[in-house]
Amino acid sequence: MTRHRVMPKRFRNNYEGAGTGRRAAEWNAPEGALNTIALPALPALRKRSKAAVRNNPYGFSAIDKRVSSIIGTGITPRAMIKDDRARSTLRQLWEDWVDEADADNLTDFYGQQALVARMVEEVGECFVRFRYRRPEDGLAVPFQLQLLAAEYVPIDKNFRTRSGNLVRAGIEFNAIGQRVAYWMYSSHPGDTVTNSYTYNTLHRIPASEVLHIYEPTEAGQLRGVPRLAPILLRLKSLDSYDDAVLFRQEVANLFAGFIKKPAREGPAQIDPITGQPITAASDGTPMVGLEPGSMQELLEGEEVEFSDPPDAGNTYVDFMRQQLQAAAVGVGLPYEMLTGDMGDISDRVLRVLLNDFRRRIEQLQFSVYVFQLCRPVRAAWMDAAFLSGALALPDYPMRRRDYQRTRWVPQGWPYIHPVQDVDGKLKEIAGGLNSRSEHVLRTGYDAEQIDEENAQDNARAKKYGLTYTTATQKEAVEKEDER
Repeated sequence: MTRHRVMPKRFRNNYEGAGTGRRAAEWNAPEGALNTIALPALPALRKRSKAAVRNNPYGFSAIDKRVSSIIGTGITPRAMIKDDRARSTLRQLWEDWVDEADADNLTDFYGQQALVARMVEEVGECFVRFRYRRPEDGLAVPFQLQLLAAEYVPIDKNFRTRSGNLVRAGIEFNAIGQRVAYWMYSSHPGDTVTNSYTYNTLHRIPASEVLHIYEPTEAGQLRGVPRLAPILLRLKSLDSYDDAVLFRQEVANLFAGFIKKPAREGPAQIDPITGQPITAASDGTPMVGLEPGSMQELLEGEEVEFSDPPDAGNTYVDFMRQQLQAAAVGVGLPYEMLTGDMGDISDRVLRVLLNDFRRRIEQLQFSVYVFQLCRPVRAAWMDAAFLSGALALPDYPMRRRDYQRTRWVPQGWPYIHPVQDVDGKLKEIAGGLNSRSEHVLRTGYDAEQIDEENAQDNARAKKYGLTYTTATQKEAVEKEDER
C-alpha cells in the first residue's frame, strides 16, 4: 500500500491592502499601539494645529464651526427629581452658580463648555480642575472650575512612584489600571515670562479633583489627538499653492513693458514716452513711464515688448474645490459648512448632509462632553452645595443617586423649513408619537419653564384685556361657542 504525503496548504493573502508589491513599497504603516504612535507626535501636532487655526482660514473655520455645533449656547441640565419644590430649588441655585463657575472670572459655565470644546478640537484635550472655595468668598456654591491647557500635564513624564504606581504621559495609574492622579506643572510650560521668575515644579493632583476631556478613538488611549491631524499637511500645501497663485495673479496685474533700443553711445537723456528727463532705478537702469491714452512714436530701431506672465489657469477652481472637499471629510464637516460655498446644492441635499453631520455631533455631545464634563461637574457641584448648606435636600447622603439624576439637553438645531418642521412636530404630538415635553427639550428649553411663562403671559393678557390668538385658534373657539 502506497502512502501519499499530504502537503500543507499555503494560504495566499487576498487583501490588496496587506500586499508587499511595488505599489505598497513606500507605504509607511508603523506597528504599535496608538499611544506608541501618537504620544511622540503630539507636540508637533499641537503646534501645527494651533498655527493652522491662527493663520489658515479653513483651519479656523473647521474648529469654529465644530465648536458652535457641539456647544452652541450651552448643554443645560434638567433635574429628574419628582419633587416639584426640590426641582425648582435646584434649578434656581444652578442658575445662580452658572455665572460664578469660572475660577478666572472670564465667562460662565456654558462659556467654559465652549472653551473646553475649542481646546479639545484644536489640540486634542483639556484639563478641568475643581477649585473648592471658602464660605466667606460669597459664592452661591463654594465651588469653581479652572480650565488648564494640555501642556500642564507633560507627555514625556513616565516613571514609577514610590508606592509602585505607574505614571504614563503624566497620568498616574494604580495596580488595577485606574487613574489616581495627574502630574501637573504649577504654570504653563510655554509661558516664558512666568517661568522666568519661578521654578516650574510638578505637583501631584488627585484624579478626583481633575477632569481629562478628550475624544478616545482606541481603547486604552492616554491623550487626545488634534482634530486637524489628518489634514494638517494638506492645509499647509493647499495654503502654499493658493499663495503662489495669488502672487502670480499680482504679477499678471502689473502692466509692464520693455523698450528695446539699438546700441548707442551714452545713455538717453529724454524719456521717449513723456518727454521728461530720464528717471533711473537704483542700479542705474533707465525707467520710463506710460500715461493713459498716450500714443508715442518711437525712434528708429526702438521697439516695445510687454510682459506676458502666466495666469491662474483653468483648473484652479476645480482643484481647490476637490482639495477642500477632502479637507472637509477629514475634519468631519460638510464641505458647504467649511467653505460657505452654497452655490451648487439644493435644500434637500443640504438637509441630508446636515442630518448626517448632526448625528455625529450628537454622538460627541453625549459620549464626550456630557459624560466627561457635565455629569461629574454636576455631581461635584451638588455635593459642595449640600455640604456648604446652600442646598437642603432630605436624606441626601442616602439618596444621592436619586437627587443627582439629570438629563442634559444641548441647544436645539434651527429649523431648515420652519413651517414644515413645526407642522411635523405638531402632528407627532397629536398622534401620540412623541410628547410635547420631549420636543421642547430637543430645542434646548424646559417644558415646565415654558408652561410657567405661558401661564404668566395669559394672566397678564387677561388682566389688560389683550388677545393673542391665531386665526386657527379663533376658528376653534368660535366652533366651540356654537356647540
